[in-house]
Amino acid sequence: MDDLDRKILALLAKNARMPVKEIAEKVALTSPAVSSRIHKLETDGIISGYTVMLNRPSDRVYVDALISLSVAPSQRDELVELMKNSKEVLQCYHVTGAYTFLIKVSCGSMPQLEHLILQFQKLGTTSTQIILSTPVNHGDLEAMML
Repeated sequence: MDDLDRKILALLAKNARMPVKEIAEKVALTSPAVSSRIHKLETDGIISGYTVMLNRPSDRVYVDALISLSVAPSQRDELVELMKNSKEVLQCYHVTGAYTFLIKVSCGSMPQLEHLILQFQKLGTTSTQIILSTPVNHGDLEAMML
């Protein structure tokens, strides 16, 4: 992937339905050349379908948190099932260090977060950090540029 591919990806990330002709104008290539590059990005698995980014309603309050959880190997399957069935769990990372997993959650209230933490504590030791803000969020596209 080169700089032109990155520019094309950045444009598509902003508008996945941008016409090839418009992309071509913005990156100074012909439409067939852009189509070829997009096809290669699809073939390589870098682009897959269209993406919809949903913004949360501004009239609702959310409590986002990172929960570090240390569990015994015998409890891992039960934990994974619990997370798969918990709508509050956004992401889970298997990590190195003092904890086994780092879980990103989003709850509609503090009591809901507390309930979720108590469920996790039945399986292991937790440490929770409330997310106050997200000053930097490059997202997956920026990570691909590395």
